[in-house]
Amino acid sequence: MKWLDKIPLSMLVPVALVLAILPVTPEPHLWQKLKMLFDGTLQRPLDIFDLFLHGTPLLLLILKLVRK
Repeated sequence: MKWLDKIPLSMLVPVALVLAILPVTPEPHLWQKLKMLFDGTLQRPLDIFDLFLHGTPLLLLILKLVRK
């Protein structure tokens, strides 16, 4: 996971936080897609793409913080 060590926290934190909360109304996309995943309604390709788009930076941030 040396590639993860190369990503600076100063860049990863803002990207992860912004993508996790935007768009704010009516609810953040990440929260909406996670609810759909647990309800079993996450089926459309666009929704799956949104989950990966909004969740990947946050997942990378968590992995990077756990490795430290």
